[in-house]
Amino acid sequence: MIAVFLKEIRGFFSSLIAYIVIIVFLIITGLLTWVFKNNTFESGYSNLDILFFWSPTVLIFLISAITMRSFSEEKKSGTLEILITKPLTDFQIVLGKYFAGLVLVFLALLPTLIYFFTVYQLGDPVGNIDTGATWGSYMGLLWLGSIYVSIGLFSSALTDNTIVAFILSFFLCLIMYIAFDLLSGVSWFNGIDYYVQWLGINSHYQSISRGVLDTRDLLYFISTTVLFLWLTKTKLESRKW
Repeated sequence: MIAVFLKEIRGFFSSLIAYIVIIVFLIITGLLTWVFKNNTFESGYSNLDILFFWSPTVLIFLISAITMRSFSEEKKSGTLEILITKPLTDFQIVLGKYFAGLVLVFLALLPTLIYFFTVYQLGDPVGNIDTGATWGSYMGLLWLGSIYVSIGLFSSALTDNTIVAFILSFFLCLIMYIAFDLLSGVSWFNGIDYYVQWLGINSHYQSISRGVLDTRDLLYFISTTVLFLWLTKTKLESRKW
């Protein structure tokens, strides 16, 4: 697994894709946080709510771009067969790629700590910011990114076309993030709207962003991530059928 992890990390940083998507992510979140309408300055409060509101959506683009080549490019170039012949289980291959993608998500979020430091210094008095909610939101983004990466890997395993993999990943992540919130508002689901909303990522992200670590939210993030990793592994195993 470590060999696959290192191979993926080298692959990311030996091409322009990782650099481009991380820079684009930082530019977009920076503009939304500091420049565009309803930015942090206009809110009148020392918080990063605008960053944490938009980041889950922007991360869909980032992670879909990062993961789209994970298996689709290997299939297309024929290197997947070489990888499979190595003394690795299918799940070790999947985990190696998963952790590599997760590291890139972490590296993309790391520079945004500058935004936190800036707001912290601009507070009146200095440090007048809800640090508990801020760290909770960052933790929520990492857990959310964990699910996105697992979905991206699953999408990439379904096809040998990187563009198709990107589109599949984008729509699956979008569905998991907002579709259940929208469905919970439909009259058909009156009475069970809470449970429908609970199936989506957003309700758990909002919960953990309040700075409260609920085991139900952790269980959701972990189980959903494991589900898509298992589906990816199952798809890889289907070549033997």
